[in-house]
Amino acid sequence: MREMFEVTSRTEVRRLPARAIYDRAAAHAILDEAFVCHIAFVGDDGHPVAIPTNFARDGERLLIHGSPASRMLRTLGAATPLCATVTLVDGLVLAKSAFHHSVNYRCVVAFGTATAITDLDDKRRALDVIVEHIVPGRSADARAASDKELKATLVLALPLEEVSVKVRTGGPLDDEVDLALPAWTGVVDIETRYGAPPDAPDYARFYQRPGRTARPSP
Repeated sequence: MREMFEVTSRTEVRRLPARAIYDRAAAHAILDEAFVCHIAFVGDDGHPVAIPTNFARDGERLLIHGSPASRMLRTLGAATPLCATVTLVDGLVLAKSAFHHSVNYRCVVAFGTATAITDLDDKRRALDVIVEHIVPGRSADARAASDKELKATLVLALPLEEVSVKVRTGGPLDDEVDLALPAWTGVVDIETRYGAPPDAPDYARFYQRPGRTARPSP
C-alpha cells in the first residue's frame, strides 16, 4: 500500500493548494477521530442530496450502515457514485478585517462507489468495527447482532482510493494595511466535551476520541 494517495482530477485541490495533503496516514488520523460524515450523491430522481451518517474506517475502506429501506443506502448499493466528506473544526480565526476571518479545520474528501457487504460474517465484523469506532470497548459489553438483525441491516463499504485532505492551521492572515487597526485578532479554539456518567464503565466514563486527551475523573 502506497503512503500517498494518487492525485486525480477530482482530488486535486485547486483552491489554496498549499493546504492540500495526500498522505494516507493524515487521512486515517482524521477519519479515526471523527464519527460523522456527509455522503453526497445524485438520487434516482436526478436531484443532488447530502446525508449525514455515522461511519467507521476499516483499513482501507469506509463503512456505513442502516436499514435496507433507507433511500440513501438503496441508491448507493446500486453502484451510484458518491462523495464522502469528513470535517473536524478546530478553531475560529478572527482577523482585523471581516474578509480575512477563517476557520481552522481538517477535512477528508473521498470519491468512489460503495458496495454492499453480503457475507454475514464480514457484515457482523463490520458492525463491530463501527461500534468500536464510535465507542471503543463497547462491543465487548453489548449483545452482538443476531442473524435476523444482520439480514435487516445494510452495510456498505467505500474503498479509500480517491482521497484528498485539506487542513488549515494557525492564526489570521491580515493585509499589511490593516495591521494598525485596533480590532483584536487571534484564534478561538474549539474543543468537544463528553459527559462522564459516574456509574458507567471506564470506556464511557473517560470517553475520548483518538488524538484527544482524556478528561480527569469528576
